[in-house]
Amino acid sequence: MAHDFTKPLTHRTVLTVAVPIMLANVSEPLIGVVNTAVIGRLNDPAMIGGVAIGGVIFGFLFWGFGFLRLSTSGMAAQATGAGDHPELAAVFWRSLMLAILIGLAILLLSPLIGPLAVSLMGGSDAVQAANLEYFSWRVLSAPAALANFAILGWFVGQSRTKTALVVQLSLNLINMALSMFFVLNLGWAVPGVGLAAVCAEYAGLILGLLIVANRMRGLGLWFDAAHVFSVAKIRHIISANADIMLRTVLLLFAFAWMASRSARLGDVPVAANAILLHFFDVAAFLTDGFAYTAEAFVGQSIGARNLARYRQAIRLSTIWGMGFGVLAGLIIWFAGEPLVRLMTTSEPVIAFALQYLGWAALTPALGAACFLYDGIFTGALATREMRNMMLFSTLAYLGAWWLMEPRFGNHGLWAALCVFFVARGLSFASRLPAIERRVFDRYEKAAVKI
Repeated sequence: MAHDFTKPLTHRTVLTVAVPIMLANVSEPLIGVVNTAVIGRLNDPAMIGGVAIGGVIFGFLFWGFGFLRLSTSGMAAQATGAGDHPELAAVFWRSLMLAILIGLAILLLSPLIGPLAVSLMGGSDAVQAANLEYFSWRVLSAPAALANFAILGWFVGQSRTKTALVVQLSLNLINMALSMFFVLNLGWAVPGVGLAAVCAEYAGLILGLLIVANRMRGLGLWFDAAHVFSVAKIRHIISANADIMLRTVLLLFAFAWMASRSARLGDVPVAANAILLHFFDVAAFLTDGFAYTAEAFVGQSIGARNLARYRQAIRLSTIWGMGFGVLAGLIIWFAGEPLVRLMTTSEPVIAFALQYLGWAALTPALGAACFLYDGIFTGALATREMRNMMLFSTLAYLGAWWLMEPRFGNHGLWAALCVFFVARGLSFASRLPAIERRVFDRYEKAAVKI
């Protein structure tokens, strides 16, 4: 795809990039929805809770290294904007090698990580047993799952979201199909859900690498060791990744904390909250399509030194992202009861979940701004600010939880999560003008020196 960074962005431009990644993204949380629905057919709240909390653990474990997608996307976007194809190729190889190394380390340490993570998350003995069983299978996908982050980020940074759609959608559809087959047809229950994820991640990796190889050939590039192992570039990626990793760990901690507190309320509350959070996940991943769009266009605009296009990227992505966040909340509110009943046949879980449906409907609208700012700051590689603002927001979240959960129970837990979203949105907004001045003043000063 050819890029002309002198042309202004339009609503159509944004939608052309956003829609494919939205379709790819929305299939991701649907894996959790399908897994919960499949296990829910067994009418065992402990199994529902065990798989749900296992999903949180892997969200924490894998997305704790989500910098592999975020930093790859931001760096690929800026290299694309600058027309630096050798650096674009080098970005991919650095990220892929780092992803595989981290994935292998997780696999080797899994006998220690699994029991520790399960015990920290808590829950009844039955929930913990299901959780550990799921972990022992799902962890086998670690090297492929992290390598897929790097592949996805590389394509997104180039605005090649249709390619990202093919890879991600294939992976997720395989996962869902195998999960249904292994559990409903073969009766493998929790192990079947874990094994489905493993098969899907490796299938996605093979497909992604084939498409990357074709793209590299099209650019006339492959592997330039001197460029890939540039000391300055490696230092840059390590610095950026360290900031994003801390940011991501704090984000995942917020959701892991909610899951852990839910588990301490009992098997029914943890299952009900897991179902409601799946609705939020679907909305968040859908809205995140516009965050990915902002990420690509912001990074490309900075690389091309085009301030007008940078501002257009932020404005148009925000309009569409916030609109979809509000729409998702309305859908959850008005269609919530049939959706909950689709997820489980357990009447106690259904009754409990419906009491908190309003909170689940509120979260997509509050979270939309956070997702968009994540994309903007990633594209600008403003990783230090991302880290600092996330730390502030996490402290606000824990303070709200400390004040509200003891008094209001599960309502207080959901209210604290909403405080977390509001704190993130406001804190990121406060830093946006300074980011613009910094990234574009840098280029102006460089031009003066030349």
